[in-house]
Amino acid sequence: MTDPQDLSMKNDDVLRVELEVFRREHRDLDEAIHALVDRKTGDQLTLQRLKKRKLRLKDLIAQIEDRLTPDIIA
Repeated sequence: MTDPQDLSMKNDDVLRVELEVFRREHRDLDEAIHALVDRKTGDQLTLQRLKKRKLRLKDLIAQIEDRLTPDIIA
């Protein structure tokens, strides 16, 4: 079985859609983290998990962007 995050098996159209979904989720996590911090309602474990998920998304977004950006030989 293939890894769902294996970028080599996906075409560019699928990657563009996933990129937009991941960007939206990253933004939503950022807003949730800020809301929890501002209201002081989030415990440290919850905040840590949200921040960790946000970092994983950031890395995945960067990988997809690299895959979609053509290599330009200078």
